[in-house]
Amino acid sequence: MPKKARIVAVASAPAVTLANLEHRILFLRGQKVMLSSDLAELYEVQAKVLNQSVKRNLDRFPEDFMFALTAEEFTNLKSQFVTSSWGGSRRSLPYAFTEQGVAMLSSVLRSPRAVQVNIAIMRAFVKLREMLSEHRELARKLDKMEKRYDAQFKAVFDAIRELMIPPDKPKKKIGF
Repeated sequence: MPKKARIVAVASAPAVTLANLEHRILFLRGQKVMLSSDLAELYEVQAKVLNQSVKRNLDRFPEDFMFALTAEEFTNLKSQFVTSSWGGSRRSLPYAFTEQGVAMLSSVLRSPRAVQVNIAIMRAFVKLREMLSEHRELARKLDKMEKRYDAQFKAVFDAIRELMIPPDKPKKKIGF
């Protein structure tokens, strides 16, 4: 008698939107990366399944595509998140995937969900790159204008530069 396939309901997966992806893109070792735990959640697979797939295909993931976090990097990341259980208990340190590494994951994880998630992630990386480019272009134009005008406008330029600095996120109050 053949075994019946068991369908496992997946808890509502996180929506793959630009807003949902932007906060998962981190800046480590001078590169924009995503952690294996976040990618596994988005791909709707267990982190260990994603890591096993990567380990079976290590030749596809050179150091500029993926690297393991150091204990210090992981501790620093954990301390930046309010939730004390972030990262959970783990046997090994998470991997960080660069944009190229995320693209390579689509050749390792071949589910329809993985393909759609990869497309959304690539769009998020491109959008982030465009935003950074626009910010640099604005700063360059301000520098050019500042050189052209005399000191009477220095206060205006300083105020504009202040406005370009992203605000600090307010700390959440604990208690009453």
